[in-house]
Amino acid sequence: MAVEMLVEPQKLGVNVLMKVGDRVRVNESVVVYHHPEHRSQAFDLKGSEGEIVDIVTQWQGRPVSANLPVLVQFSKKFKAHLRENELEII
Repeated sequence: MAVEMLVEPQKLGVNVLMKVGDRVRVNESVVVYHHPEHRSQAFDLKGSEGEIVDIVTQWQGRPVSANLPVLVQFSKKFKAHLRENELEII
């Protein structure tokens, strides 16, 4: 018999004030190498604005404590996983 476990998002270290659909701004220096306009070059996201499209608390139906739980869409072609302390709600 399978037992399902429900874990509240705040117990997994995710800020419950942030939710899918919120507009956010990167408030710390975060360097990425997968930005489509700067392919294979260092690109700092500080000051970039986007929308939260997912907060990762589960993977394949199991609770996880992701170290980069907030998925932000910055443009049509660019998304990045970030920590909640790297973002501010606008």
